[in-house]
Amino acid sequence: MEKDDGIVPLAGYSDRLSVRPGETIGFKVSSTGTEPFTAWLTRSISADPNPAGMGMVEDPVEEAFAERAFPSRYQPFYPGSYAVTEKRVSLQLGDGFLMAATIFPTLARDTPQTILSVGEVKLFVSGDGAAAISVGEGAVSAPAGIRLRRWYKLEAGFDSGSGRLFIRQRELGTAFPNEVHNSEQCGLTKGEVRQRVSIAARMQNGIACEHFNGKIEAPGLYRGTGSSDRSAIARWDFSRDIATTTIRDSSRNQIDARLVNLPARAVTGSCWNATEMCWRHAPEHYGAIHFHEDDIYDFQWETDFTFRVPGDFPSGVYVMRISCGEHWDAMPFYVCPARRKPRANLCVLIPTFTYVVYGNHARPNYDPSWQDSDREWDAYPYNPAEYRSYGLSTYNIHSDGSGICHASHRRPLFNLRPGYRTFGNSACSGLRHFQADSHLISWLHAKGIAYDVITDRELHEEGLACLADYRAVMTTSHPEYHTDRTLDALQGYRDSGGNLMYLGGNGFYWRVALHESETGAIEIRRTEGGIRAWAAEPGEYFNAFDGAYGGLWRRRGRPPQELVGIGFTAQGEFHGSYYRRKCFDPAYDWIFEGVNGDVIGDFGFSGGGAAGFEMDRVDHRLGSPDNVVVLASSEGHKDRPILVHEEQLTHLTNWPGEPTGDLLRADMVYFDLPAGGSVFSTGSITFCGSLPWNDFDNNVSTILENVVNRMTCFDLSDGPRQST
Repeated sequence: MEKDDGIVPLAGYSDRLSVRPGETIGFKVSSTGTEPFTAWLTRSISADPNPAGMGMVEDPVEEAFAERAFPSRYQPFYPGSYAVTEKRVSLQLGDGFLMAATIFPTLARDTPQTILSVGEVKLFVSGDGAAAISVGEGAVSAPAGIRLRRWYKLEAGFDSGSGRLFIRQRELGTAFPNEVHNSEQCGLTKGEVRQRVSIAARMQNGIACEHFNGKIEAPGLYRGTGSSDRSAIARWDFSRDIATTTIRDSSRNQIDARLVNLPARAVTGSCWNATEMCWRHAPEHYGAIHFHEDDIYDFQWETDFTFRVPGDFPSGVYVMRISCGEHWDAMPFYVCPARRKPRANLCVLIPTFTYVVYGNHARPNYDPSWQDSDREWDAYPYNPAEYRSYGLSTYNIHSDGSGICHASHRRPLFNLRPGYRTFGNSACSGLRHFQADSHLISWLHAKGIAYDVITDRELHEEGLACLADYRAVMTTSHPEYHTDRTLDALQGYRDSGGNLMYLGGNGFYWRVALHESETGAIEIRRTEGGIRAWAAEPGEYFNAFDGAYGGLWRRRGRPPQELVGIGFTAQGEFHGSYYRRKCFDPAYDWIFEGVNGDVIGDFGFSGGGAAGFEMDRVDHRLGSPDNVVVLASSEGHKDRPILVHEEQLTHLTNWPGEPTGDLLRADMVYFDLPAGGSVFSTGSITFCGSLPWNDFDNNVSTILENVVNRMTCFDLSDGPRQST
């Protein structure tokens, strides 16, 4: 985006979110200032700006990265997806040519939306909703406008015999197809256009503009006015190599193109007839790509500076801070320990996939008045709802109403910043994700508990090996999004004797896929069921990235109850209630040692209580083990939480077949495993928000400290557990 009033004056992002000793992380910065910007490194202890608690706490790390200055420069970014060829094509205008494509428009604009373009020659949808072709000053439009969300086959070009520009338009998928055509005299000379071809946008001075919103299928460019194989200059088949960012030319000229900003592939085309739901089984039914004017994957900013992590650097949460004049930004990242060299008995698993999937979530209930309390607390000042051009999250929708199914960290993510408040109108801290998880990090520091961090990226790439040497692994407040590999690694760790602490709610819920070549790109298909911000279109439930069915892990036969004993059951407003102790078996008194009374966590910085917002419970039919012990369950939820969609069958019945009111709870559970490990789960997103209450002296803190001490009573000098 070119520099304008919608630009954050100082913003940056890193090329990766986690790094190990000896590795290098790059930082990319855009500054509108005239003076240099300054950068310095800190270790993050608390990212909660609430003055009623610890406030923001960061320790400087000057010995590893001394404060330094770098020249300011503005780096633009350009939303919108399209395709462009690497090769130039030669188009002899005066000899006649044909441009063809099948389209499914999804958004009306009062400006042109280009379908196919070669230099000054373009096939497009005009601002008044008509398909058209133009060559320089000459243009012709179809006599009938196109309707949104309908398939049309378009053919347009120049007939050298008659000297006329022409366009033919036929609506598909109707019993009585509407076919129209038009032509106008156009005196083209025998000139040549030799340019790269662009699809779904027009290139102007190397920058894409006039983005098309909708699906395009089978675009082609031909000599003369016919569309035969012999006359083809290029004919792109979008049903090939769907998992990639390459679109293949099926003509003998092999003028392939590359996709920019990750438009959606594995979407239904004009041939789809619902006989097959998986694109891998009938790729010819999925020969379309859905382009959007607001797609964004990688800002492609240049690197301003790097940081190479020293070999003896402690694992933890770090922040690269930058400032220029009155403006500042902060880019969090994680330092993991060297491979197979843990420095603690405890590993904290950081859910960066979840952070990125929620990245730049513009909440539908956002109100500018939230900024008032943010200013009072000196919280992070920018909200995605006010800077939508930076790209939104997969919890938002595109400008054409379709769901955003791709996420990436290769851009500034405002809600991945210390001090960002998700709920600016909340009486509590109003935090989620990175900032809320700092409640747990600050607790570990306050209690003097040594820990390493591993992110789900390492878990995906390295599997069980990156956890095998730890006595215990704990999650943070909301480990919602996982791949097959991350779940396999956690299952393997648990079943080989590891101790697992699940300290959140709504965890292990959605399946995501990672792109093989586009670093940091994550795909989510919100399929049949689940609490979701949008629903995938019929026939578009299988990921393009890996070809597998998306949606809930529960629908893929891996409900979270099988892994951690509990699973998502209810969601309410951002309010927390309390647990009431249920287990009085002396065998589990060690968990409650030092706790007085049966009410647990009726306080906290997240919603005011330890149990609430998104809650998990035991369900044996979904895999909760027979020996699971319900230690405590929540009650007293005044915000009227609702049963999640996958549990509700009708307005009168639900899947468990129990009174709905009994299902609206969070269960805190514990169970042992045959190989010697154990699982402790809390079932609530707001649990960690209670840890810092009363300077970390409270019954929630006591319970977790008891569990951590029991699970980590293991000396690394005895040798690591072996991976399998």
